[in-house]
Amino acid sequence: MSIRSPQDVLFIGGSGVISAASVTRAVALGHRVTVLNRGTSTTRPLPPDVETLVADVTDDDAVDAALAGREFDVVAQFRAFRPDHVAHDVERFTGRVGQYVFISSASAYQTPPERLPVTESTPLRNPFWQYSRDKIAGEDVLVRAWRDRGFPATIVRPSHTYDRTLLPTTGGWTDVARLRAGKPVVVHGDGTSLWTLTHTEDFAVGFVGLLGHPAAVGDTFQIMGTHAPTWDQVYRWLAAAAGVDEPELVHVASETIARALPDVGPGLLGDKAHSMVFDCAKLRALVPEFGTTITYDQAAVEQIAWHDAHPEAQRVDDALDAAFDRLVAHARAV
Repeated sequence: MSIRSPQDVLFIGGSGVISAASVTRAVALGHRVTVLNRGTSTTRPLPPDVETLVADVTDDDAVDAALAGREFDVVAQFRAFRPDHVAHDVERFTGRVGQYVFISSASAYQTPPERLPVTESTPLRNPFWQYSRDKIAGEDVLVRAWRDRGFPATIVRPSHTYDRTLLPTTGGWTDVARLRAGKPVVVHGDGTSLWTLTHTEDFAVGFVGLLGHPAAVGDTFQIMGTHAPTWDQVYRWLAAAAGVDEPELVHVASETIARALPDVGPGLLGDKAHSMVFDCAKLRALVPEFGTTITYDQAAVEQIAWHDAHPEAQRVDDALDAAFDRLVAHARAV
């Protein structure tokens, strides 16, 4: 497939779950790619043609020294999580970039949503999760910079994007270990809410398609597929991939889980507890090749195979495991 023209693209991040596949696709399509990160990840090796710059992205002086005043056609920012991070980038790249792409989050949308499917015009409001509110505030910085100064921003909102390493369930590998041990697993709500899961390779098609696209500057796009299984389906597919034919799923109210697991609560109540399906017609108008090619029933097999081949990734959280036992006992006693 052809691209409009090769772009000089800087990925800030570039080796994470959501970004690594986009780096690979950008290189495959002929873009000249530079990646700036700490250079410590070995899980997702970069393509050999990528230029690497090493700096802690939270250290402004180190980032400025690594970039040394360079200019880029596109900067793709995967590692900005607060409005001050974005504001620093606006100052750093003003006059030095043709397009600045900020990776926000679909969790920034009104939670729970008033209407489905969610579109880019769905209001932004999440009273449950600070992460989401910080992404909204980062977007606000860019909207002002675009309106007041013409800063060439594009905002991207992915939903739940995964690769072979990132299990989607609340407990991650702890859930798999419980399944294989014949123990019940805790599923939030009644297990029937719809949840959109997007493989990182599918996300990359939409994301890279926006890089250097003149119609994307000054606008916002959500990038996620059409695959929206129920949570019960997700757990059953994961169980089947792990060799468990008849998993025991115990349904527990999301609010109950949030009280028992304070670290899990904000992301659960502020995101996963609600049915979330999306309309990506706006993205497909610019990137018609975007779509879902990998569904989670397929990906679960890939994930289990990868974890089985990497014992060091099979991390069971003993405290979480014990909390699940208590939640199961409570649910059975009610």
